[in-house]
Amino acid sequence: MADRFKVLIAYDGSDCADAALADLQYAGLPPETDALVVSIAEVWVKDDGNHDEPATGEAAQVMSMHARSGLQKAQLQARNAVTWIREHFPAWHVDGKVYPDSPSWGVLNAADEWKPDLIVVGSHGRSLFGRVILGSVSQKVLTEAACSVRIGRSTTIVHDAPLRLVIGMDDTPDSIAAVDMIARRRWPAGTSVRVVCAVELADLPIGIPLDYDVTQWATEGTMQLRQRMEKAGADAVARLGAAGLLADLAVRDGAASAIILAEARDIGANCIVLGARGHRFLERFLLGSVSLAVARHAECSVEIIRSPKAVSASE
Repeated sequence: MADRFKVLIAYDGSDCADAALADLQYAGLPPETDALVVSIAEVWVKDDGNHDEPATGEAAQVMSMHARSGLQKAQLQARNAVTWIREHFPAWHVDGKVYPDSPSWGVLNAADEWKPDLIVVGSHGRSLFGRVILGSVSQKVLTEAACSVRIGRSTTIVHDAPLRLVIGMDDTPDSIAAVDMIARRRWPAGTSVRVVCAVELADLPIGIPLDYDVTQWATEGTMQLRQRMEKAGADAVARLGAAGLLADLAVRDGAASAIILAEARDIGANCIVLGARGHRFLERFLLGSVSLAVARHAECSVEIIRSPKAVSASE
């Protein structure tokens, strides 16, 4: 990595945000990293329906106090996160910034302004109304961001034990970009990677000739798909092995998201890595079929890799 790597870290002081911070130690990020901590001040203004005159008196004081309190809280959160990162990554350049905005749009606007290579968020967020499951903030950032996104989760990390990664792989350019990104990062000795390829009937070509036997069509199509996945997986294993990682290949029949999650549980993965198949507008729905399902249900961290070329092509 000749250029400095840029990582934007969304931080709200919650346990999940702390877990995402701690997870940075296991992301293979280089010393040549610029980090920006973004904390969002959710400053809400009460609307009494009177837009003719500015708020005055007691109402104005309440709004002003609320705004100051929100900004001060966000500033404290950002400072705490910056301090933690500087202690654990002394070679990084770290700054913090507060955005008065809604959480998801604040993070996305900061990313549009700063152009990071990676956004890091927790699996949940703490805001006015709370977040559930993956979290509305994390899900929106994962879906809308123009760069790679890492959903950081706390896992049981045994000190000095090798890291274990799972890469969900097919033969699309984004999957290849995900493998390349992992190969170019800096991992501790002994890090292992399981490349997982799914042979799924849903991926067979649409359209059967009228004079063709359906069973034969499915059998031949599955065989061809398996060969493609085995070839893509073998290429990925070779690329990762050349980078010094301990890589192996698992080709399984079934739904990709279920297979990837099962393999991650079986090896006790610290992180699942996937390539995003789409970006904005109609293409984002391709993300939801596998990547979003894995991000929602994984017990470990999940990183969705978007290659710059893929993002540029989709905009």
